[in-house]
Amino acid sequence: MGLVMDLVAGDSREILLVVAMDELAAFDDRGRFPAHLAFGGAIDPTWLDLFSQAVRSVSGRDEPRDFLDARAELDGPGEAGDRTVERIDPTWIDAIARLDDHDLDAVTGRWIDLLQDEIGDFPREEKPAIRKFAGDIVAFARAADHAPAVILAWSL
Repeated sequence: MGLVMDLVAGDSREILLVVAMDELAAFDDRGRFPAHLAFGGAIDPTWLDLFSQAVRSVSGRDEPRDFLDARAELDGPGEAGDRTVERIDPTWIDAIARLDDHDLDAVTGRWIDLLQDEIGDFPREEKPAIRKFAGDIVAFARAADHAPAVILAWSL
């Protein structure tokens, strides 16, 4: 199965309850959770570090810090849960949410360059999916920006 990751915004108790009950489809209920981004097994978490680096590079700002540094582990959803849950620092979400629309193409291009430096060349046909994913990350951050909590739930 590989790594499965979900970023979800909302009340942390509600998020932990859904994780504990393994009812992840509930994350798509916008009445309960203002934002949800499922990563599946397609990416490595370090890709978000590189995305953060691309945002800093294009924007000239010091934020967002690396994604891996913006996480703090929470007590898990209980014995039934096989997922690790981590709170995402609101400053990371805010920095991504503030990305100007006109900078998104430059950020995405820089992100692709960084990914290729890290893992090798991507086939040309995969680049549109990465461009879409960059837009999805920014849209998530904008929807999650004023939520009480943003939590990353992941499992191997």
